[in-house]
Amino acid sequence: MRKTHPSFSTITQVQPPFDPNGPGLPGQLFGLPYSAAEADVLVFPVPWEATVSYRSGTARSIPAIIEASQQIDLFDADIINVWKTKIALAPAAAGLLQESDRLRRLITTNKHAQGDTHKLLLEQVNKSCEQLHVFVEKQTEKWLNAGKRVVLLGGDHSTPLGYWRALEKKYRTFGLLHIDAHADLRKAYEGFTYSHGSVFYHAWRMAGISKIVQVGVRDYCEEEDERIRNSNGRIATFFYHDLREAQFQGTTWAKQVHHIIDALPAEVHISFDVDGLDPALCPHTGTPVPGGFRFEEIVYLIKELVRSGRKIIGADLVESGAEPWDAIVTARLLYLLCTWMPHAHHAQYR
Repeated sequence: MRKTHPSFSTITQVQPPFDPNGPGLPGQLFGLPYSAAEADVLVFPVPWEATVSYRSGTARSIPAIIEASQQIDLFDADIINVWKTKIALAPAAAGLLQESDRLRRLITTNKHAQGDTHKLLLEQVNKSCEQLHVFVEKQTEKWLNAGKRVVLLGGDHSTPLGYWRALEKKYRTFGLLHIDAHADLRKAYEGFTYSHGSVFYHAWRMAGISKIVQVGVRDYCEEEDERIRNSNGRIATFFYHDLREAQFQGTTWAKQVHHIIDALPAEVHISFDVDGLDPALCPHTGTPVPGGFRFEEIVYLIKELVRSGRKIIGADLVESGAEPWDAIVTARLLYLLCTWMPHAHHAQYR
């Protein structure tokens, strides 16, 4: 009798053990072998920039960041087996980018509209933005209740508002560490209630956010300055020019970081706009401003925050450009947030 052999399609394919020293898995965030279902940390993509006020493109940065993430070596000298942190990309929501683009076209077409036409424009954009925040809130709430940590990846800086609403439900009270070139404290900007320039005004109005600590702000208006000064300490802003002048006179970054961390409560969400960095690191961000932090200064700040014993309950990373250099810098920041956030209190440090 003729002996038959199984076809290749019927042979069970045994996956080799994941090698953290080799090339990552194609198409996977950081090349890691984890699914969204098993992940400890979910990266939530929100490709949205409906009210962007200068350069667009941040909503299209996410695929470039994911691609760039696969070039990152997974080793961290400070945490043993850090690659075993189960990080995965959450499923992308259908239609967000298309709706953002539709609103951008609507705004551009009616840029000089007045009267009822302008009023209808504002109403439509503000309604759609509120719907986005409700969606983000519900998605984040679902994942938080499932025991996952979430890092939101924007899009512009308006995107995490719904996330903070979900955190308010779960934690009741927490603080925001806001790294940014801008204060984003306007009541509204260009008439849009939910502009990227007003997201921290909405945060300030949330009862559950006990403290907003801003770091690196160097471009802000009189309204925002007054809001900071009249906040009774609820908004603590470490202006970039003050930090640099103190350094010129001998104050170390380490000492300044300790003052920043001392201003924060026990539970903290990190809200990171990449334009807080030196524009040499993020030249295609939406609203670049001269000055800004070096990469290692931010690494030190985040690691010291974790080492302080504070609980990092969430993070968002927004406003990246889609060009390769911007994407690789943002991907490295994303890896830092995803790996250090869940290791507060119980990390196996070297």
